[in-house]
Amino acid sequence: MQSCYPSSLSLYTPAQMGEVDRLSVAHVPVSILMENAGRAVARAIRRHERPARVLVLCGPGNNGGDGYVAARHLAAMGWPVSVAELTAPGVETDAGRARAAYAGPYVPFAPAEAARADLVVDAVFGAGLSRDVGGLVAETLCAARRVVAVDIPSGLDGATGQVRGYAPQAVMTVTFCRLKPGHLLYPARTMLGRLILADIGVPDSVLAAVPANTWQNEPGLWTLPVLGAQSNKYTRGVVSICAGQSMPGATRLCASGARAVGAGLVRVAAGAAAPAYRLGQPGLIVDDAPLATLLEDTRRHVWVCGPGLSEAEVGAALPALVDSGRTVLADAGALTACAGQPARLRGVSVITPHTGEFARVFGAVGCNPPEQVRHAAQETGAVVVLKGASTLIAAPDGRLAINTHATAALGTAGSGDTLSGVIAALLAAGMPAWEAACAGVWLHGEAGQQAGPWPVAEDLDRYLGLARQKAEQMQRVMGVTHKSIRGVLPCPAL
Repeated sequence: MQSCYPSSLSLYTPAQMGEVDRLSVAHVPVSILMENAGRAVARAIRRHERPARVLVLCGPGNNGGDGYVAARHLAAMGWPVSVAELTAPGVETDAGRARAAYAGPYVPFAPAEAARADLVVDAVFGAGLSRDVGGLVAETLCAARRVVAVDIPSGLDGATGQVRGYAPQAVMTVTFCRLKPGHLLYPARTMLGRLILADIGVPDSVLAAVPANTWQNEPGLWTLPVLGAQSNKYTRGVVSICAGQSMPGATRLCASGARAVGAGLVRVAAGAAAPAYRLGQPGLIVDDAPLATLLEDTRRHVWVCGPGLSEAEVGAALPALVDSGRTVLADAGALTACAGQPARLRGVSVITPHTGEFARVFGAVGCNPPEQVRHAAQETGAVVVLKGASTLIAAPDGRLAINTHATAALGTAGSGDTLSGVIAALLAAGMPAWEAACAGVWLHGEAGQQAGPWPVAEDLDRYLGLARQKAEQMQRVMGVTHKSIRGVLPCPAL
């Protein structure tokens, strides 16, 4: 089944790009795609670099073929160019024919040659690297003073963003057709320099035949609900938050996030601690009735459980919420209470761990975060939001979004509580869980950017309305059709 998400936001793994290459042969010769790729590299260098002595390091595969083409075009532009090849490609291969078309000088593949050049083009290995980089390749790349990478710096895994052995720091990376997940993940994200995505002529029909299951998280991947002429506080959505006795601040931050992003009504289930919460915002409704009584109100279908709660408080609330069939977002204390017991989270709709909480529930995040987050979503049946510098949002059906629209200043206590409220408000407005989580993460990141260089968590809610306005403006520019509140249709499962 084809995705309903914008193809421009699609991310393709190296394996998927391999399938794209295989299918493209029936429509466009590989030699043409290689010519377009190498020319794109040369043009990017001419645009962003000053004329200089260039050394192109070529591997034996198609990445090296792109390098030979780039060297030929740079030489035609009048740049002094030489090529160093790790291993010459086969004569009858596309890379071999690209090599034959290059008539310039060759030098040894050696650190001394890389050190002598002003600019080194790294066309040794592409994003589909399957082994660690070391030895002569690592030594030669390490000797380079200024590197432009073809597809991705050699030594970086295009699927995970991890370093395989050694990888150089590039000043520019030119990749083709679609970004790879590794381009958006750390540590690779810090090693790319200027990132350029070039269209090399892969037919749309080929891309449509290789469905994406990973996307960059931007407006257009999701549609925010909007107010209808007859909207009211209940159609806008009710968010209920389980409140703890010892950390009321977390609950208040969660409530502020939900209210600021558009929830029609936010209620705090405080029980015996109700008097402490009634000193807060006047628009916040505080309930002192038992949870069982509150669950009799069928309008309260979205609940947040975890911010500011002790393990005992979670134990009393979470099973009751799940058993009632409510839409539940679990965070903070709820995740700590389920340490080593992910099965306790089954029935929850969304969980929002940071890396420490994720490790307590599922085990440490290792060398393949995308697959680990996908596995956690499949194991629990919940959408998993792994918060971090590149936040990962995984659905149980395998969909994954990577969010880079944020700021390091969001790494402050209470910021995650605000995010829980934002996502809960979007759930209450009728958005499907994965889309609500993706939208909430982006809006939270935008609010952080608008809040300035050193925001505290209490600042974020003041910028969520502006963040939502910006997302809606971007969607209008992209031609995204909005749905009325409570009328949001889920995209079909992939």
